[in-house]
Amino acid sequence: MKLTWLGHGGFRIEIEDQALLLDPWLSGNPVFPEESRDAATKDATHILLTHGHGDHTGDALALSRETGAPLVGIYDLMGHWEATEGVATVGFNKGGTVHLGRVAVSMVAATHSSSLGSDAGPVYAGAEAGYIIRGEGHCIYVSGDTDIMADMAWIGEYHAPDIGILCAGGHFTMDMKGAAWAAKRYFNFKTVIPCHYKTFPILAQTADELVAGLPGVDVRTPNVMETLEI
Repeated sequence: MKLTWLGHGGFRIEIEDQALLLDPWLSGNPVFPEESRDAATKDATHILLTHGHGDHTGDALALSRETGAPLVGIYDLMGHWEATEGVATVGFNKGGTVHLGRVAVSMVAATHSSSLGSDAGPVYAGAEAGYIIRGEGHCIYVSGDTDIMADMAWIGEYHAPDIGILCAGGHFTMDMKGAAWAAKRYFNFKTVIPCHYKTFPILAQTADELVAGLPGVDVRTPNVMETLEI
């Protein structure tokens, strides 16, 4: 399995027969090198979206049209885009599982907000969510944008993920200290990868506090467009 950080909340996850793009915000992302766009999106099979905010969905429609990869996410937003934008989607909801080739993707809770921008202000975009991704003998928990929440208890016990992709930049989501506490309290991760940090000055600039808070856990802090093999 290969995981490539695209900056902010975005990842390319090559697992089983899939090349999944998770929240691929590329255009206007200050830490993403535009010259890497083709490499980041090559042969994408599906585009997973955790919620509607522009720093997660800003490239979704364009990339779906460019690559032919269906958008995958909360039913409300997927239904809206399929009807108004003519793109292929896979819409489901929390508690549901969809099979993308040989990969199983389950939607789980997050606690945040979700909207699309418009001239009239924010527009409802369905609920925010996280994901459980299973394949190649691994179970990945994608927190999406979230605070610490009690739902992490059953997610950790029921799904037993060995890899955590955790938002940890603070201000808009849990911070490094909170992410470390949640990882220890609710999960038994072998590997943790932080995200949603370093993009803007208002966010955490290093993951040092997360690393220090998770002794014995393999905390990976890749550079943008650096690929991890697990």
